[in-house]
Order: sequence, then structure tokens, then C-alpha cells
Amino acid sequence: MTAPAGSLRPHDASTLAARGLTADEARRQLRLLADPPGFARLERPCTPGDGIVRLAPERISALLAGHAADAAAGRVTAFVPASGAATRMFRDLLAAVARPGDPASAEWAGAAGAEGAAVRAYVEGLPRFAFFDALAGALAARGHDAARLRSEGPWRPLLEALLAPDALDYARLPKALLAFHRAPEGVRTAFEEHLAEGAGLVRDRDGRCRLHFTVSPEHRAGFEAVLARTGAAHAARWDARWDVAFSEQHPATDTLAAEADGSPFRDASGSLLFRPAGHGALLRNLGELGADLVLLKNIDNVAVDRLRGETLRWGAALLGLASEIAARSHALRARLDDAADGGAVVETVRWRRDVLGDTAPPATREALAASLDRPVRVCGMVPNTGEPGGGPFWVRGDDGAVTRQIVESAQIAPDPAQQGVARGATHFNPVFLACALRDRNGQPWALERFVDERAVIVTRKSSLGRELLALERPGLWNGAMARWTTLFVEVPLAVFNPVKTVLDLLRPEHQG
Repeated sequence: MTAPAGSLRPHDASTLAARGLTADEARRQLRLLADPPGFARLERPCTPGDGIVRLAPERISALLAGHAADAAAGRVTAFVPASGAATRMFRDLLAAVARPGDPASAEWAGAAGAEGAAVRAYVEGLPRFAFFDALAGALAARGHDAARLRSEGPWRPLLEALLAPDALDYARLPKALLAFHRAPEGVRTAFEEHLAEGAGLVRDRDGRCRLHFTVSPEHRAGFEAVLARTGAAHAARWDARWDVAFSEQHPATDTLAAEADGSPFRDASGSLLFRPAGHGALLRNLGELGADLVLLKNIDNVAVDRLRGETLRWGAALLGLASEIAARSHALRARLDDAADGGAVVETVRWRRDVLGDTAPPATREALAASLDRPVRVCGMVPNTGEPGGGPFWVRGDDGAVTRQIVESAQIAPDPAQQGVARGATHFNPVFLACALRDRNGQPWALERFVDERAVIVTRKSSLGRELLALERPGLWNGAMARWTTLFVEVPLAVFNPVKTVLDLLRPEHQG
């Protein structure tokens, strides 16, 4: 199926231009929506010794020393996607609020299933949440006592004080601004925990800490307010000078929605509908940093102070490794330019095979040079413990080459053979990535050159009471980085502490 001819109207040109999109790009998106690319072709999972590297202790020590020098020189930046709302964290609690009756009643709990179990766990663990004092204050303002409600009911006010727009309104805030942890000085948001990590990973010899957060426009002021309120105290606590920047997703990265036949989805006025295109849209923000070495990490993957040491150790090791790989790649690339250097091809082939794990490295000087001219990503992979999501696989591309890729579950065909390969995965999506983003001349790579544009995901959504097709751009750490120089490194579970639901904050790694 292809997008219907003439599906764009003359007046659409001004709408597209206002967003920085061309008509050709709009037509390309409509073609993808009408006729999505096929699934990824999995060959086998990446496993330790076959696509995933395990670092020896002495190797880690050397990489830590390299990172220390790079950080001191001001080469390192943290990049944290932080714009997503926390709605999914509270899905079960929101569903509970929408049900009639009170969750404390036996009749309600018996009929509520997962929602009832979530409410009971929330109420039982309430004093252990870092936001409990704020919640108790919101309840007091409504004439309620938190302790009495927990023991005697009703429980509905305990949910409403957390979720209602005129109370804490937690489900509509970004995860970054939620109270995640208790600390000696008080409560810390996820945003502040990333400042703490940044102080340990990106601080230069003058104390300057470069961190970049992508935020939504409506919440940017909230981030700035937290930084203004707590930044000075944290700077003194962690011996840091904050260099914190924020950016927003560009409107030009939004994608068109389509009808089931691939024609543009239009609202009642006939205007095109655009939708945010997933975290792959943030590749532009990452590229515009102009940064050298970057640690990319999700906003919700933080832990309390007592567990931070492992995160800092492995984050630094992976940054040291990305820097080392980039430096070696640049040096070999320069040698390949020298036709008189007869050993350059042999040495480059050996390095790509022995260090990068390429099973079939190119053998010609020209192909080897092209293989080195790309940014570097070193991905920290944890053993798979059943968390939802994709993982690292050997994937066969359209050109027949088999490369290491991060593949989301939605990209895997439903047939038994491919699902069998997926079930054989031993490791999970990366918990953080260390990236080297400059070429051998010190210039930032044009990251859009290395995207696998076919690694899009088409999903079915709805708007205005109608079903639509939505297009997600190639994901930030999978399709958007598909053609980077890639290394997968095993890291311990101790560095993987995601908060997908509010109840995850009751896990030991989030309790002081």
C-alpha cells in the first residue's frame, strides 16, 4: 500500500514550513505509515563472548584513570531525557480513582484485581515514600489526617491528594520533578539525583559540571525552580559548579498522523495532525550539544546515596572506554589516509575483530576508512531479569551485513522463529550509554547521517474519537544509532534501578 496520490493539499505547505518540514519529508512519512518497513531480522542474541564484553578488574582500573583525565579536561557531559510525564507510573492508581466506591471497602478490593493490589501496596507503604510529608500536608489542607485514613479509611482521599490537579498532581508532572528519595538534607527529586551523579562523573578540574536535560515546555520553569532552590546547597555539598542546560524537542521532529489508508489525518478544520515521535526525536538535541564525550541515561534510573558508587564506577569505565575507542579509531583512520603505511589495513582489521568484535570486518582500505568515520557508543547491558523491553541482538541488515543492534520488542516479528531468538536474550536494553561524538578533527558528527531510517515503529492510536496511525522515529539508542561504532559491555544489576511504577520507589535501592 502506498500513500494516496495528491494526499497533501496546497494549504498544507505553510503548515509544514512553519514546523521546518518539507513536502518531500511529509510524503516520506506518509509512505512509511501506509507501508511500514518490515521487522528486524534477528540472527541470534548478543551474549557474553559473542557480542557482549566482560571487563576484567585491571581493565576497569585503566579505564577509570582515562575517564579521570577526560573529566578533568572538561570533555564529559551528561545528557538526560527528562520530558516524559509520570502518567504511566500511576496507571493503576489513576484507574482506581476512576472506579466508583472506596478502595478500602472489601467489595471494592475484591473486584478491582491489579488496581486493588496496587492501592493496598501504596497505602501500606505510604510512610516510606519520599513524598509522604508533602502528601500529609496536602491532606491536612483538605481537612484529613493521613495516619487515620490509612488505618481507618476511607482511602480515596489518599489517592486524590496525590493525583488531583489541586493537590500534588503527581501524574501530570514529569518524573524528574517527583520526590524520589529521602536524603540527609531532606527530599530529593530524580532531577537532583542526576545532579549528584553528575558531580561524580562530569566534574572538571575547576569543579564545573556540565549536564543537559531535555524537558517539555510547560515544565521547564519547574526544573529551573528546583535548581534555583537547591542548586547552591548541592553545589556546596558535592563541590560542584553547575553548568546545567535545558532543551525542548523541536517541532520539526514531530511526525504526521495518518488515516488507516495512509492519507493524512486531519482535524475538523482540515488541518494536519502532528504527534511527538518518541525519544528518537531527541537525536537532534543530542547533536546540537556539540559535546565531546557524553553519558546518556534515563531520568528514572537513579538510586540512593549508599548505592551510587557502582553507578559512578561503571559510568566512568564506559566513558573511558568510549574515549579510548574513539582515539584509536581516529589514529587508525589517519594511518589509512597514508598510502605508504602498508600495515594500516592489517592492523585496523585486527583491531575491529579483536576489540570491537566485528565478525567480518571490511578488508579494503576504503571500506575500513568508512567504517571508522562514525560516532562511538558503548552500551552498558545488564542481565535480563524479565523487565519489559528489547535487548542486544546480532541483526542482518538489508545489505546482508550482520551487526550488533539494540532492538525493541515492537521491532521483532511475531513468528515463532524470531520470537524464539528473542526469548534467548540474556541481557536487557542498555541502562546507560557512553558516547564519543566528535570526529578526528575535533568537530561534532552530523548524527543524522548514521540513522537507520527504516527502523521506525508504526502504532495505532486515537484522536477526536477516530483511530489513526502514528509514526515513531528510530529510537534514540536503537535505530537512531544503528550505524555508530558499537560495543556492548556487561554491567551489574546494581546500576539498573528504574522507576516504572510508583511502587518501585518502595524497592530497597530507593530507600535510604
